[in-house]
Amino acid sequence: MLSNPFLFTLLRILPASIASWLGGWLSANIARKSMKLRDQRARANLAILRPDLDEGAREAMLTRRWFNLGRTMAELANVDRLVSARHVSITDEAAYREALGSARPMIFLTVHVGNWDVLAAHLKANTDRPPLGVYQPPADPKQAAMLQRARQSYMGEAITGSAAARAILRHLSDKDRAMLYILVDERRERQVWFPRFGRDLPPSGNLSVALRLARKAGARFLPFCMVRTEGANFRIDWHPPLDPIALTDDQIMAQVDAFLGKACVDHADQWLALHDMDLTAPTA
Repeated sequence: MLSNPFLFTLLRILPASIASWLGGWLSANIARKSMKLRDQRARANLAILRPDLDEGAREAMLTRRWFNLGRTMAELANVDRLVSARHVSITDEAAYREALGSARPMIFLTVHVGNWDVLAAHLKANTDRPPLGVYQPPADPKQAAMLQRARQSYMGEAITGSAAARAILRHLSDKDRAMLYILVDERRERQVWFPRFGRDLPPSGNLSVALRLARKAGARFLPFCMVRTEGANFRIDWHPPLDPIALTDDQIMAQVDAFLGKACVDHADQWLALHDMDLTAPTA
């Protein structure tokens, strides 16, 4: 969908809810059939993460997952139309907005659950903080270029994690009440290094960089995620801010891991990384 200009334009013309449904239908009924390896990998990982479910329940969850993937891709054409109270609710909204009002820089940590792009857009629309987003671009150059153009419209400046630490530190240190938006469930070497899911893994990747930058810039962390509730509607769940001045890295890691790890398990039907990793393989 990202690399097909005609389909992208069609999704933009259609009402946002219908475009979202169409993307989900195409993914579940067409794309899934051509991605059997990813489907098998997701099935194996889901059996590990959700042993409480029987086979039928897991298959239903996998179908919902493919529908969510398609919806998420299609919604890129309509992010601006989904950032509203009509489509997004917030758990304990008054306290959430109070947390956003902090005078200190903030680093927002999330995972690929629900629709992470609508989450970034909603964050920018609901705060006056200068935004910066860090993400890993797709391998396909055309998809990467289109995704970058789309994200810049609602994320502010968007950069990749490679060699970006200095630019991020300048952003957090030099701009008043700056914020940074980071996806921490990176996939490397057919593995996900966060959440830990009970594995003995040290902080790495974006999360490791975020821990160091927060201390240098005096920033607080706010873990949050956007869960799809029904159709093109969402709910923001969030964790109270974590302050590196009061907490050690291990304490911050444990609380972020518990909150976002639970989100990935509870909403495995909405978690992108489920088909990009192999939880049966040992980590390096």
